[in-house]
Amino acid sequence: MVAGRSRNPRPATGDDNSGNADVWLIVPVYNEAPVIGDVIANASHTFGNIVCVDDGSTDGSAEQIRAAQQVAPGVRLVRHPVNLGQGAAIQTGVEYARARPGARYFVTFDADGQHRVDDVEAMIERLRAEPVDIVIGTRFGGSQTLSVPFLRRIVLRSIVFLSVRNRRLGLTDAHNGLRAFNRTVADDLDLLMNGMSHATEFVGLVDRHKWRVTEQPVTILYTEYSRAKGQSLFNGVNILADGLLHARLRR
Repeated sequence: MVAGRSRNPRPATGDDNSGNADVWLIVPVYNEAPVIGDVIANASHTFGNIVCVDDGSTDGSAEQIRAAQQVAPGVRLVRHPVNLGQGAAIQTGVEYARARPGARYFVTFDADGQHRVDDVEAMIERLRAEPVDIVIGTRFGGSQTLSVPFLRRIVLRSIVFLSVRNRRLGLTDAHNGLRAFNRTVADDLDLLMNGMSHATEFVGLVDRHKWRVTEQPVTILYTEYSRAKGQSLFNGVNILADGLLHARLRR
């Protein structure tokens, strides 16, 4: 804990069973019916407040989320009538969560089973104890690096190498979808890039608003299912290029 900085009080509600009633998980969902039920069930044991944004799924994801609500009443379902992209789903989820009474901390959490609840707990503890506004997960800097497939490592390293902003902020894995942030970030978050390029835009907002940022080593669970949804090197560079172009347009 940082000297002179006390923990924020944690209000208790009926939706929370772990003292994390002020935390909201934002889960963008697009055609994740095979796994979303298990992802919600696992996360809800620790975090009672979860908003799933069904981004125009056509595979029954919404039905799986509704079924999960029967055993996890703190789960909320918000639906986009058509697929808008992960950036739009995250923005919708943040807007929903920040309007809930007592919401103080927010987490973007993937729906495909790649993220671990233990890592989220560690990130939230840092937000409570340290003078930071946002904690971004990184697959690098520890034993976690070895679990990243070789080609994926090339993709991620290339994106960071090509981004002066990432290097200036000291970010090694800015396209990691696991992020935890406080109310300061949530209130000013305004993602305009609907697709995967929102990751680059997110970093741009960190830089522009001077949010205090740090990284947290996390473990990504690469299953056969999640690997099939990964980004290629070509797509990764396209994401970065789109983000740089959009940053110019926002000025």
